Amino acid sequence: MNLHATYPALSDLRARASRRIPRFVWEYLDSATGAECTKSRNRAKLDEVLMMPSILHGEVTPDLSTTLFGQALPLPFGIAPVGMSGMIWPGAESHLARAAATAGIPYTLSTVATRTPADLKDDLGDHAWFQMYPPRDPDIRTDMLKRARDAGFGVLVLTVDVPVPSRRERQVRSGLTTPPRLTPRLMAQVARCPSWALGIARHGMPRMRLIDEYAGKTSGLPSNKHAGYLLRTAPDWDYLRWLRDAWDGPMIVKGVLDPGDATRVEAEGVDAIWVSNHAGRQFDAAPATIESLPAIRAATGLPIVIDGGFETGLDILRAIALGADFVMLGRPWHYALGALGADGPDHLADILTQDLIANMGQLGLSSLAGARDRLVIGAAGQ
Repeated sequence: MNLHATYPALSDLRARASRRIPRFVWEYLDSATGAECTKSRNRAKLDEVLMMPSILHGEVTPDLSTTLFGQALPLPFGIAPVGMSGMIWPGAESHLARAAATAGIPYTLSTVATRTPADLKDDLGDHAWFQMYPPRDPDIRTDMLKRARDAGFGVLVLTVDVPVPSRRERQVRSGLTTPPRLTPRLMAQVARCPSWALGIARHGMPRMRLIDEYAGKTSGLPSNKHAGYLLRTAPDWDYLRWLRDAWDGPMIVKGVLDPGDATRVEAEGVDAIWVSNHAGRQFDAAPATIESLPAIRAATGLPIVIDGGFETGLDILRAIALGADFVMLGRPWHYALGALGADGPDHLADILTQDLIANMGQLGLSSLAGARDRLVIGAAGQ
């Protein structure tokens, strides 16, 4: 089957995934908070970033490689953490870790995934990142870091933009509860998605296994609150210093939108800034990440990772042109899984790669470094 003929774009994968994933799970994946203005703003502001085509360059062979933390990467994008990934598609964490290993790109495991770090030890490639929601108890923190390191995760990502639970109204309306209650309404949705249901039957009811081991209870399917909040704290600068001292590898702070915060985070000795508004899932009056990027680039010399509504190779080029070093995507990988199962992530990686190549050809770029020179002055971010 020629997947590019049938599913040439992320929109095709998203449409098929929406039919193969139960509605209450789809709402968990696809929704944001409030009126979802931040989610929409991420997309709208990306579309405002214009780049000028360039002509008469002859044949161009684009080089998509980049460097991060002193390591060469073949592509400038990776897989962002998504909580309860294995609820969205059975076995998601393993599928995504293996796809990342094959492509040579980073895969980020969430603290609130349905698999523990050790579960993925044999699936990980050379660029495994562990995302931490900050545990309150220092003994749990220490143990969690050790487990991540022992499993092969070399980069730590501290998420700082979830100080309190958000109100994800669309998700609540879907019927998700904690603990889960598979009501007749939800069971009817499951019955319409046999591939998802059979996968869940094979893998078991999705739950936050790492968190459960510390909480001593089964958390099950999440709603706007879950067992993770029993363990988390809202970190402060002292917490960041503790974690920086405790982790002996590269460390990223995720959830930065203010350039002043970026400057202070850099002063605390972290290794990269992750510009993120949590995909619009936390605060509905946040700026789009792409419009926040230029000021943060001006405020710090650290590598910048960014997420927030990225869907195409062109979007990735836009971010690099405005100062990002690396782009992470979350929802799109799960749309791909929902559409095509284990084959989905490889196909999405190819879609993004081919789109990067095509757009770099239009811009006359043989490397990513030249993207900034093709920005249209006066467009968004300029």
